[in-house]
Amino acid sequence: MATFTIGAVARRAGVGVETVRFYEREGLIPEPPRRPSGYRDYPPETVGRILFIRRAKELGFSLKEIHELLEFRVHPRRSCARVQRSAEAKIVDIEGKIASLRRMRRALKDLSKACENRTPTTECPILSSLNLAQGGR
Repeated sequence: MATFTIGAVARRAGVGVETVRFYEREGLIPEPPRRPSGYRDYPPETVGRILFIRRAKELGFSLKEIHELLEFRVHPRRSCARVQRSAEAKIVDIEGKIASLRRMRRALKDLSKACENRTPTTECPILSSLNLAQGGR
């Protein structure tokens, strides 16, 4: 069976070498055996596992959540319903973030509009609102 160096795994998965090391430290990929020279010998499935991690991150899953998803993948007899619940919880989380971002956009638009035709920064509504948010400091 062919094995890969850490650099080859990183290139094939489209990540940096430090990312591979980080995922290893976090327990997201298993620590591979080492050659007598000290180089790591990664099995080919490591690339697929890192690609899985990347896709899960792109969908907004945290590393802790990804660890749980990987556990489901390793134990195929577990129910898909648990994975579905995890995805549905992530959807609720994303919807909350979207609502928060919309509120932020609306507030910034209002502040930006209030700034029109104001020249001195001492009268800037944006800066004033930030000072108010910090207790007037």
